[in-house]
Amino acid sequence: MSPRVCKACGCAEIDLDQARGNAVCTSCGSVLEDNIIVSEVQFVEGSGGVTSAVGQFVSSDGPEKAPLLGSGFHTSIGKESRAQTLQNGKRQIHQLGSQLQLNQHCLDTAFNFFKMVVSKQLTRGRKMAHVIAACLYMVCRTEGTPHMLLDLSDLLQVNVYILGKTFLLLSRELYINAPAIGEIKTHDH
Repeated sequence: MSPRVCKACGCAEIDLDQARGNAVCTSCGSVLEDNIIVSEVQFVEGSGGVTSAVGQFVSSDGPEKAPLLGSGFHTSIGKESRAQTLQNGKRQIHQLGSQLQLNQHCLDTAFNFFKMVVSKQLTRGRKMAHVIAACLYMVCRTEGTPHMLLDLSDLLQVNVYILGKTFLLLSRELYINAPAIGEIKTHDH
């Protein structure tokens, strides 16, 4: 069987959640397949008399062995995918934000930006790391932290111009007025 590749971003890191019957790109959060059906099911008795279903998934890429379906097997309609995208985004924001030593307020604000990006479906076709970095940089600009886009570029080992392009697009689409670099927030009396 050939390895799965995301049609949206080209990433080969695909999370096949056999319990939910879906395949999700770990990079951009796109659902590649859902409602994966089972061709045959057998029931086996495990330790303590627990019965589990064992089957074989049938997908567009061909069969893939499913070790245990269990009682939690159900089809996904998209809410799980969005929730999973938000959960992964929050985790990545906290990881990258802690490396930048951002406070909890900044992390929460970045996550709010990320939720807006997801709700407007702006993650499609973009790498999740780039979107996360852009959301964090929006916070850095709006809160006036001393971080530069180059700091995020160095942490992620991504070209700064690619991150800049993502940042500009997302801030424009979300109508976020990010102050120019070097603008100091002062109150004249």
